[in-house]
Amino acid sequence: MSILSDFLFETRIAASSLADYVTGTGLRLGVTGLSRAGKTVFITALVQNLLRASTAAKDGERALPVFRVHAEGRLMRAKLQPQPDDHVPRFAYEDHLAALTGGANVDERHWPESTRRISELRLTLEFERRKGLRQGPSVLTIDIVDYPGEWLLDLPLLTKSYAQWSRETLEASAAAARAPFAADWRGATLAVAATAPESEAEAKRLAELFTAYLRAARADAYALSTLPPGRFLMPGELEGSPALTFAPLHVEDDTAFASGSLAAMMERRYEAYKAHVVKPFFRDHFARLDRQIVLVDALSALNSGPAAVRDLETALSEILVAFRAGRSGFLSTIFRPKIDHILFAATKADHLHHTSHDRLENILRLLTARAIARAEDVGAHVDVVALAAVRATREAKVKQGRLLGEKSELDAIVGVPLPGERIDGETFDGKGEVAIFPGELPADPKAVFRGDGLGVPEGAADYRFVRFRPPVPRLAKDGEPLPLPSIRLDRALEFLLGDRLQ
Repeated sequence: MSILSDFLFETRIAASSLADYVTGTGLRLGVTGLSRAGKTVFITALVQNLLRASTAAKDGERALPVFRVHAEGRLMRAKLQPQPDDHVPRFAYEDHLAALTGGANVDERHWPESTRRISELRLTLEFERRKGLRQGPSVLTIDIVDYPGEWLLDLPLLTKSYAQWSRETLEASAAAARAPFAADWRGATLAVAATAPESEAEAKRLAELFTAYLRAARADAYALSTLPPGRFLMPGELEGSPALTFAPLHVEDDTAFASGSLAAMMERRYEAYKAHVVKPFFRDHFARLDRQIVLVDALSALNSGPAAVRDLETALSEILVAFRAGRSGFLSTIFRPKIDHILFAATKADHLHHTSHDRLENILRLLTARAIARAEDVGAHVDVVALAAVRATREAKVKQGRLLGEKSELDAIVGVPLPGERIDGETFDGKGEVAIFPGELPADPKAVFRGDGLGVPEGAADYRFVRFRPPVPRLAKDGEPLPLPSIRLDRALEFLLGDRLQ
């Protein structure tokens, strides 16, 4: 961007931030994560736990013991409010909660659909402040901003030319983990001259092949993470537009493309993508965040092997580069917000026995080490946690008899597998509970880069990570569902909000 455009860009961010401050926004919490990390479930569970916290306490339930304002009895009430940005879709909390609980029919419960666009939800917390000059009744307004992590990975494109992005993308696609499913697209690209006349049909063909490659890389079997441009995988209303009809070409850096050439056409659309898709997202939403949680489906990467784990590490590092991390002050809060608390959360901890939770945290801490060091250098608070926003399993001991020699029991998890899940050759219908030994994560987190995999006792089946149905909801005395069971959701809330609720 030019100096003038940089100045105008920052001015608009400052204007939006000042408007937030004047209208009384207390805190903007960003929730993101790469595909299938559980963003929708996390927000739904967070909101439902807060809305039902006081009712649960009356019924003898303390679902959030580490969230101090609740544990100390200072959280009086939580309620939803109309969101401040009328042009942004509202997070469909009620629909997602109905999906998780089954609504009127518990047998219809299912996981809600994944995040495919940005959405917002405003929540106010009424609480007793116990510190400072403002002791007594107080209110904190929280604007939750939900957005796909794939969009976040687009932000580094703002500093890259079309030629640089093309070169980096083609180099990445030649790696052993990507080459097999990149072959069709790479072959087509090699056969095309960048100097050829511009052609809508050719641009569309290459864009479709490129998108197919990105989708294959994201599939469960590979679970790769660094796949910008993010809107190619989640096009929404942009599907079929010229801004999404481009692809990398074999071009040299700092090359001036002839007018009317295929390369000039691709470059023009790449720049349009940055100008009309990436920049508005950064200016209108991302640059205004105060706190951020990044949800990480580390188990899928572990299932897919060392290549996927290394790719996830790269993605997490690039994600933090995009953050305006640092220590917040009065002026920065008004004119240039900084993200002063960042939480990396390994989701689906309920797919493991609790004895592996610390190991899962250690693996995520290793994957985010470079990102954490960078954020802490500028004064941000960063933490790592293994959690399950909605706990779909319980733990049990399973006898295995002679299969395990002297050890007669395994630490297992028990839950209802999703319909169609296969375990040891058996397909399940989503109705009955099953006890599963999920495997043990390695004690040395560096083992995930070597492909050591999960530690499974000799003779035991390696089921890896089975997907389960949501739990059957429990009802309070008023007939409404109690807070959904979770693992360390309270720890996440305390890190993200606790200091603002003292």
